[in-house]
Amino acid sequence: MTKKILVACGAGIATSTVVANRVENLIKDNHVDAEIEQCKITEVKSKQSGADLIVSTTILPTKYDIPAVIATAYISGVGMDKLDAKILSYLN
Repeated sequence: MTKKILVACGAGIATSTVVANRVENLIKDNHVDAEIEQCKITEVKSKQSGADLIVSTTILPTKYDIPAVIATAYISGVGMDKLDAKILSYLN
């Protein structure tokens, strides 16, 4: 079954593109069947239905019905392996 990952940032453009590319490579390298949708953090609440994971570059303004991880490690370059493992744990 294909998993759905929401990748969110403040505007849904800049940092989410960096993170989406990293997550896309991660799922390909680990043979995870998943699709990625980029969006604004304000859109996540309405898009979470049918999604399996939220990966955000910004602080989450609320609680969601699905797991959410903050992906600042992909921007800073610090702790990326831990974040990779955390994301994969939610998808497997």
